[in-house]
Amino acid sequence: MNNGKPNWWSRPSSAPEAARIPTPSPADAGDGDFPLPAPQPSPGQEPADPTAPAAAPGAPAAEPFATEPTEPVAADSGQAAGPPAPEAAPAPAVELTKTGPAAEPAVELTETAPEPAAVPSAAPVPAEAQAPAPQAPQPLHTPDEYRTPPYGEPGPWAPAPPVQRPPAVVPPHPQPHPQPQVHAHPHPQPQGGAAPWVQYDPWSAPGTGAPPLPPKKSRKGLAIAAALAFALVTGVIGGGIGAYVERNGGITTVELPQADAGDTGRAPDSVAGIAASALPGVVTLHVRGNGSSGTGTGFVLDDKGHILTNNHVVDGAASSEDISVTFSSGETARAKLIGKDTGYDLAVVQVTGVSGLKALPLGNSDNVRVGDPVVAIGAPFDLSNTVTSGIISAKERPITAGGEKGDGSDISYVDALQTDAPINPGNSGGPLLDSKARVIGINSAIRAAGGGSGEGEGGSASQPGSIGLGFAIPINQGKRVAEELINTGKATHPVIGVSLDMQFQGDGARVGEKGKDGSASVTAGGPAAKAGLRPGDVITKVDGQRVHNGEELIVKIRAHRPGDELELTLSRDGKELTKTLTLGSSQGT
Repeated sequence: MNNGKPNWWSRPSSAPEAARIPTPSPADAGDGDFPLPAPQPSPGQEPADPTAPAAAPGAPAAEPFATEPTEPVAADSGQAAGPPAPEAAPAPAVELTKTGPAAEPAVELTETAPEPAAVPSAAPVPAEAQAPAPQAPQPLHTPDEYRTPPYGEPGPWAPAPPVQRPPAVVPPHPQPHPQPQVHAHPHPQPQGGAAPWVQYDPWSAPGTGAPPLPPKKSRKGLAIAAALAFALVTGVIGGGIGAYVERNGGITTVELPQADAGDTGRAPDSVAGIAASALPGVVTLHVRGNGSSGTGTGFVLDDKGHILTNNHVVDGAASSEDISVTFSSGETARAKLIGKDTGYDLAVVQVTGVSGLKALPLGNSDNVRVGDPVVAIGAPFDLSNTVTSGIISAKERPITAGGEKGDGSDISYVDALQTDAPINPGNSGGPLLDSKARVIGINSAIRAAGGGSGEGEGGSASQPGSIGLGFAIPINQGKRVAEELINTGKATHPVIGVSLDMQFQGDGARVGEKGKDGSASVTAGGPAAKAGLRPGDVITKVDGQRVHNGEELIVKIRAHRPGDELELTLSRDGKELTKTLTLGSSQGT
């Protein structure tokens, strides 16, 4: 059919009924679809009037077409096909009609007789002739013993399948397009673009079918969308809070864990214990004079304000007013020069009007052994109260420092203690302490990495830093010199009364043939003359310790006091001799 409405069948035809349907002739088959013959009445049933259309009980009479031929129904597709059937067809056709203009039209099958030929002019038909008498509904099929309850007559009111599928579309045979015909009473067409398939309720009254309800919206989708939106919002808020916490260190005040105050005391023999004990007795010296200035270190010897330091620290001061002393507490005072000695590179200054001075205890450098721990305190590069630590690397290192004047009058000879405790310019004159915070040496010189023959700092600002080779004057020698400087203002030097050949290239210290001024190389009546030494003798040992040159011999002699006895081993004309002498004394400068 052409109106897009389905044709509902209660059930498929049984085998006997299908056998009674005549097969269309080949001539008719060639024209496309063929009209279905009306079902035959069962025995004992009166045939229906072919001129009266069939109607459902209680439904208004179907309005027949006035002038339009009946549309044939396709056998399998339910669609209209081709032109109208020929008028000479003997079998009545099955015609589809509409029961009325209701929203849910019902489709009925009625039997129609072949239409007569069109009459050019016809008289009006009376109204009573146009309205045929109502006929009782006739079943379309014979009773079927296999029908299902309710046991009524088959008809269009039987229950429909729950789901209707549109029949497969069979492409029709090519047919010439029929000419459009005008219906006397056109069928009402559905308004709008409504879908041709609608919900069918066979139990509702004709014309009262309600339109299908719109599908309910799924709440599951709404819930998922809401959850996603909530997750997005919370993620953005959480990310913002996390970024703020990371950049600002938290929302609230941050309190980091920390150990309790506890005991701040340290063992007396630890580096911290030694430093705590010695720092109050260490001072920093600032010296001006001759257009220059320098910084050095010293330490307190007694409660009278005597301070021991190196000679090269205070040598540049023109007067006592150019020396200032700063204590570890920050208190500053002026200091005056008491005495100095170039040969030992030692000097003593004194401060007055200062109370609460703490003198450092003095140790014994003869008891020091290589490997003993030591602590150095000073003001390297004017950084006061600097503490470093190390060990004693070696003992009795013969070193010379100074010599800037060129005449040898400023050269110091030291039988030094070697240490790897870092010592830098500014540490000069500071104490070298043992594990009991006792002074065992006075830091005086370092070995420079750039080469050269000088080891002393000498107040030179161009010296490099420490390379782990520091030298300190033994405190036993420093104590004797400091006492002499405090008591007399001068220090004495032990001597043997000979002039040495400093250009000798052999092993040992050789007694020269002549003195500097052409006098005898062995002083008459001196310690060497009394012991029997002669010009040209080569001294190889002092108290059993080997000496390799004249500087080492001077260092070994100055490590003793005047009046000490020494045993000298010498070589004369290829023979080894041993001589004993008593050291004399000379005034230092």
